[in-house]
Amino acid sequence: MPSFTLDDLIDSYRNGIFPMSDARDDDYLFLVDPPKRGILPLDGFHIPSRLRRTVRTTPFEVRVDTAFSQVIELCAESANDRPNTWISHPIQSLYQALFARGLAHSIEVWHDNQLVGGLYGVAIGGAFFGESMVSRATDASKIALVHLVARLKSGGYSLLDCQFQTDHLKQFGTEEIDRDDYHTRLKQALTIEADFYDLPARTDGRTALKVLGFAD
Repeated sequence: MPSFTLDDLIDSYRNGIFPMSDARDDDYLFLVDPPKRGILPLDGFHIPSRLRRTVRTTPFEVRVDTAFSQVIELCAESANDRPNTWISHPIQSLYQALFARGLAHSIEVWHDNQLVGGLYGVAIGGAFFGESMVSRATDASKIALVHLVARLKSGGYSLLDCQFQTDHLKQFGTEEIDRDDYHTRLKQALTIEADFYDLPARTDGRTALKVLGFAD
């Protein structure tokens, strides 16, 4: 799909479609509109008690949008449980262009100024489309997810799209809904003027938990 442009990508997301590729070095990308969609209800977000303690006391620092390209690179690295990645170089270039336009964001987890995990995704209107998450330290991606959901709730978002339901995400309260239901929710979410930066760029774990309704 050599003529696929940034505006094509934005239109795809607005129509409930997202891109994938078969391998890191694959120049071909394809568009996906699955019959079942994984979403994470922002008002039904579940945080296991052990993770709440970790978020509250972690020595990690959480930053926003300071190392977007590094997060994608980390997500694209091969791992023991995932020798191949769908994040091809052309797809990475498109997301970096989205970031430059202010429509993509990263939540980063740092330790001693080293990036140890995080996630990234696309934000349009009141919808956030989660793309990938990664850990190079225990619970790093989970901490990033907690901070993401707090940021989305604070900023007035209504839809967190996880693409697919997975066993890993089920612990947080994800649901699987039909395509038509997803498109209805997406259409409504796109009418919202949400603010990804309603919370400060560097928000600590206690503040994030309070936004989510978990007091000390």
